[in-house]
Amino acid sequence: MDTEERLAVFIDYENLALGAREHLGGMTFDFGPIADALAVRGRVVVRRAYADWSYFDEDRRSLTRHQVELIEMPQRMGASRKNAADIKMVVDAIEMAFERDYISTFVMCTGDSDFSPLVHKLRELNKRVIGVGVEKSTSRLLPPACDEFLFYDRLEGVDVPDEPEPRSVRGSRTSGGTTSGAAKPKRGGGRTSGRRKATEIAEPEAETPAAAALAELGEAVSRTTRRGEPVVTENAQVDGETTSVEDPVEQAAAAPAADADDDAPTGEDVPMEVRVAQTLADLEASTSGPVTASVLKRTLLRKDPTFSEADYGFRNFGEFLRFLADRSFVELAPGPATGDPEVSLPAQGDTDQAFALVRDVVREEGGSTVLSGLKNAIRKKRPDFSEKALGYRGFLQFCKAAQAAGAVDLAWDDDADDYRVTVA
Repeated sequence: MDTEERLAVFIDYENLALGAREHLGGMTFDFGPIADALAVRGRVVVRRAYADWSYFDEDRRSLTRHQVELIEMPQRMGASRKNAADIKMVVDAIEMAFERDYISTFVMCTGDSDFSPLVHKLRELNKRVIGVGVEKSTSRLLPPACDEFLFYDRLEGVDVPDEPEPRSVRGSRTSGGTTSGAAKPKRGGGRTSGRRKATEIAEPEAETPAAAALAELGEAVSRTTRRGEPVVTENAQVDGETTSVEDPVEQAAAAPAADADDDAPTGEDVPMEVRVAQTLADLEASTSGPVTASVLKRTLLRKDPTFSEADYGFRNFGEFLRFLADRSFVELAPGPATGDPEVSLPAQGDTDQAFALVRDVVREEGGSTVLSGLKNAIRKKRPDFSEKALGYRGFLQFCKAAQAAGAVDLAWDDDADDYRVTVA
């Protein structure tokens, strides 16, 4: 543990939430993929998010489940407080850099170039800085200032909605989309961890109270940016009714207990071999040397502290890895110490081989299957499969590329309310 990187995470939440909403098809920001990406880079000892949480009631619950400390920075104080959260975030980061020598890496989750001086100062203090931001809302000045920058929409587990297609294409019910009156297609593949999907998008005509409050916040921040006006907003209009966003504590207390646990991260819907393969792939991409079994297990425990190979019927982690190696999910080689072998993934091949894999899986499914279950079926044969590793933004985009290559056919099925994939 003494040799591990220790990370402190600071989240400019309004920047990321608004960036995801405006540039990622209205999707809700989810901290889960960031937590997974940081787990392979070191031990996270501090997680703080800064915002006026009366605008982000549902988001607040999700962040709390990820053990993120919420720093309240009220905006509606009768005067403009546009930079209050930014200033507090900078002060806390500098204070921590001087008072906690054991923290070696600072993770700044924002796309705002105003944080560039902070990044430069942290690097002067011999701290490593990792930036995280939504690609289209990140200033070009910020990534070059960091030691490493992660674009949120490129992280494993973030399923970015495809851009809307022309109405003429949607109306033809071809592989490109649905009729204008049909329901929206479901996303394929699902999350790559046990956390809930972050790609559920509300219809514009049925906007949720949280989305309305978020839109109101964006307009209020825009006003203060242009004219320096105070942000004073009492209520949000939703479906013709006035919905108060003043007291998020009372709203949270009034919410049913069952709803509070709907998106709790259980990890039960992700096969263990898939989680191991994805973690191993991240470790191989972020480290220059070989990955040992001890490093792999330590990283799995960072992602899920309740992980135990005994839950899967194995006496120890080495036995579990040998089980995966016998099924060609991983490869083992002698390591630096007895009982601590090196672990690696089998060669993945190129895009053409991935298209062939999709075609083979569809054929095994009887020659036809719905898109929503296809990714899980693929991962039963190749647990480390990732369309993002192949350069595709989402699984639907990958399947459309497979169709263009002649591997499969893709068409909307009204009866299944999903895309149907068939062997070409």
